[in-house]
Amino acid sequence: MTAAADVDHVSAGPRPVEVALLASVFVVAACGLVYELSAAALSSYLLGDSVLQFSTVIGTYLFAMGVGSWLSRYFVRQLPAHFLRIELMVALVGGLLPALLFVANAYVPDAFRLLLYGLVLVVGTLVGLEIPLVMRILRRNVMLKDLVSQVLTFDYLGALAVSIAFPLVLVPQLGLIRTGVLFGLMNAAVALWALWIFRDNLRRVGAHALACLLTLGALGAAFVFAEHITTLAEARSYQDPIVFSATSPYQRIVVTRGNAGHRLFLNGNLQFAERDEYRYHEALVHPVMAAQGRPKKVAVLGGGDGMAVREILKYPSVESVTLVELDPHMTRLFSEHETLSALNHGSLKSPKVHIVNTDAFRWLQRLDQEGGDMFDVIVVDFPDPTNFAIGKLYTNSFYALIDKRLSASGYAVIQTTSPLVARKSFWTVVATVESVGLTATPYHAHVPSFGEWGFVIASRRPYVLPKALPDGLRFLSGSTLPLLFDFPLDMARVPAEVNRLSNQTLVSTYESEWGKVLK
Repeated sequence: MTAAADVDHVSAGPRPVEVALLASVFVVAACGLVYELSAAALSSYLLGDSVLQFSTVIGTYLFAMGVGSWLSRYFVRQLPAHFLRIELMVALVGGLLPALLFVANAYVPDAFRLLLYGLVLVVGTLVGLEIPLVMRILRRNVMLKDLVSQVLTFDYLGALAVSIAFPLVLVPQLGLIRTGVLFGLMNAAVALWALWIFRDNLRRVGAHALACLLTLGALGAAFVFAEHITTLAEARSYQDPIVFSATSPYQRIVVTRGNAGHRLFLNGNLQFAERDEYRYHEALVHPVMAAQGRPKKVAVLGGGDGMAVREILKYPSVESVTLVELDPHMTRLFSEHETLSALNHGSLKSPKVHIVNTDAFRWLQRLDQEGGDMFDVIVVDFPDPTNFAIGKLYTNSFYALIDKRLSASGYAVIQTTSPLVARKSFWTVVATVESVGLTATPYHAHVPSFGEWGFVIASRRPYVLPKALPDGLRFLSGSTLPLLFDFPLDMARVPAEVNRLSNQTLVSTYESEWGKVLK
């Protein structure tokens, strides 16, 4: 049999060949989905609006797979050789995709979108070629109906395994770069296995073997130096040296340290700067805590850094604080990291504090169903509504749940982006609070790291300024507090829609307003 023989003759072989190729389908499907999810996750981390990014990346990827499937008709002879080469290309491009995108975002941010969709198109096209080639290699030994069912079964099983492991195991344990490289190594291993199976029917076996070894070597080096690649890329993106970084199933957490002290970034967005965070957290907490009088039960939604809890614990009347933070990485970091826990004065280790790592919306719904606790003060300290997952926490449905958990004399306070930069977004939150029958009292404070920042107090009774504030505050005083409730003309109220789960108008409004500033 010659090397140029058609695959119909090459593929006739013993049963173990079929088993090996079907196992390869499982690996190929798993790898393809990992590359797709990695690109979508990275784009949502770096570009925001996770629904938009996942939708466009996955749509582009599926389109590219269709193109690859269509192109497979032009591969007529030496199908095992073509399959081997495609596996190596997928291994390199797909396996290194997260690393390339991280570096591109740091060094050529203007070209990031072009590179993102270019890589997605390339990887999707190559992945689209894989399954048709495997099916044609197998077709002489397996009846058509069995061939299609077996190949698709292994394809879908591989996709299922990865869809579960990607957010729960792979990204939290390995990070995006190492996850991509690991599955690139798996694609390269499939190529090496194909080389062994079809060694007698391939031209230039030595060249194929060298290509496999070089690919494995390149990916192995990338796996070993993944942390260096991440550090190199992120160091370029942040002004100060990085002292801690981690990827959780929910976000990328980065802590830097420079002349202004520590800074916390979530998915690249600044959450606090040590130099002036006290301004933000005093403005967030004390207007409602002091006005309530003697708050006993307090809930903090978000605020996993413990800074808001630190301010709450300054009130001796407080008996319990329930901190509801989605990401356990955050609460663990600010509980156990010596330097970072010092910033919140060890507040998360206080016996008064109970930490619940869950989604705040679901937590409130569960309390509503079970008839749970009522709170004197609820502090809502979520990130800005950059995507729909966060945007749901700014809807009238969410505020209606908060209303049910407030005591008769209780207050809720909501951090509400900048009334200067995102004026319509700010007043959208005010209108949304009012839509559920609560009184909304807006105010603002200047935080140098953020600029002019806004807050909204929600209550069943009109807000009354407190007569006294705790001792030891660095920003607020009895004379300065009333000034926060005065809005100049350029931040005055404008018409705004109610933000509902069914429309999430706030997310698009926010993106539009902040997008003009960041361009």
